[in-house]
Amino acid sequence: MVLLWLSPHASAQTDDNVRIELTFTADQLDRSKVSGLAHRPSMREATLDNPVRVASISKLAVGVAVMRLVDKEALDLDRDVSLYLGWRLVHPQFPTQKITLRLLLSHQSGLKDDAGYFIPLDANLADLLAKPEAWDAGHAPGAYFRYANVNYPVVAAVMEAATGRRFDRIMIEEVFEPLSIPACYNWSGCKDGAAKDAITLYRPDGSVARDDWVKDPDLCAYMVASDGRCDLDLYRPGLNGSAFAPQGGMRISAGGLARLGQMLLNGGDGLLTPLSFAELIRAQWRFDGRNGDDDKGYFTALGLGVQRIEQPDGTVWIGHPGEAYGLRAGLWVDRASGRGVVRISTGHAEDYPIGHCLDACP
Repeated sequence: MVLLWLSPHASAQTDDNVRIELTFTADQLDRSKVSGLAHRPSMREATLDNPVRVASISKLAVGVAVMRLVDKEALDLDRDVSLYLGWRLVHPQFPTQKITLRLLLSHQSGLKDDAGYFIPLDANLADLLAKPEAWDAGHAPGAYFRYANVNYPVVAAVMEAATGRRFDRIMIEEVFEPLSIPACYNWSGCKDGAAKDAITLYRPDGSVARDDWVKDPDLCAYMVASDGRCDLDLYRPGLNGSAFAPQGGMRISAGGLARLGQMLLNGGDGLLTPLSFAELIRAQWRFDGRNGDDDKGYFTALGLGVQRIEQPDGTVWIGHPGEAYGLRAGLWVDRASGRGVVRISTGHAEDYPIGHCLDACP
């Protein structure tokens, strides 16, 4: 079922920072509140249709794409990813333990972010992951949860190696086009001019953090090469994985996020088989007090790119939060009640308290 997810825009501006709240059900949008300026110098007001870099909510869409490829038998969640990549990915302290898509998507691979997760357009991910600091020396793959962005460039490289397609194109063909969502990763694949409609992300001091394409239209849409060139011909699918920022680079509007949430409420909405959808959202890891770094209660249960908030009254919200470059955001649905919410809030300091943006953004 294709749903019309555009709706009238409410605007009750209180300051320049953007605040968006959009509630929805499985088949329609409900209430919306929108305030603030998407671009301050031009005084352009924010709307539900403006694309924004939603940070780690990007991981949820990657999980959906992986399960699409599982349904097509192009990927296997439990196969050693080295067999796809063509280069050996192993934990240096536990070289006999295979690393799988299931472990990468649920942050149980043994990888950590200490070596970074951005590399130049012409660089190899294998070189980054050869650094000892890229690994949790004390825990084997599958034994411990540690949230790490670097898992997702690896997932992207696996998707590319298995299909022969670039990650940005996979996401458009497997998720965005079937759901009629205008979205992309690092602006690659979005319609011409979409970046000029973006919600620019500002720091608390008013300086630009990301996406001021009106002021600087010649920005590179992805990571530049080691010599500074912005040329996708230098990118090698299956060897890099990070150029399109699969861990956080999705540009999508609040309305587009609601459409993604409606897919979750509709049990895959025909995009995924019932079996794959169930695997996507079920808890692949649940904190038991010892089996992971829960970040002071922030992480309690994870699916495949899907975070779960399991409340004491039995309510389960599935979705993902996003936090980067002054943005706080969340996409959450409660399948039992058929409710969903999108929240986007900008202009926060990097040390501002974290939160899921479920009941409110912090």
